[in-house]
Amino acid sequence: MKKCFLSQRGPKAIGPYSTAVMQGSVCYLSGMIPVDPATGALAAPDVQGQARQVFENIKTVLGELNLSMADILKTTVFLTDLNSFGAVNGIYAEYFGPDYPARSCVQVSALPMGAQIEVEATVALE
Repeated sequence: MKKCFLSQRGPKAIGPYSTAVMQGSVCYLSGMIPVDPATGALAAPDVQGQARQVFENIKTVLGELNLSMADILKTTVFLTDLNSFGAVNGIYAEYFGPDYPARSCVQVSALPMGAQIEVEATVALE
C-alpha cells in the first residue's frame, strides 16, 4: 500500500506533492532543489553551493525516514547547464560512495525558483 510522507525538517513542498512516497520496499524521493529549509530561499548563487544544499536536504529527509545516503539506489540530476557537470560531480562524490547509486544527469531549460540543480532519488527501504 502506498504511504505518503511530508518532511518536517527538510524543505517544504512548493506544490501539491509529497516529499516522498513509499511502496513495498522502495521509497521515491521527490526532486529536491537547493532551498534552505530555515528561510525558504535558494541557499547559494553558485551551482556548487546549490549542489551541497540539495544533498544536505536529501540527507535531512532521509534521516527523518531513518534512512541514509547509502540506501539510495538511483538518482536523477537535473542541471540548467551541463557545463556544471564537473563541479557537481565532485560534490556528488563527497556524498556518495564508494558504492555509488545508479545515476542519470540531464540538462533542462529551467527549474523551480531559478535553481541551477534538482535531484530526485529512488531509495531502498530494506
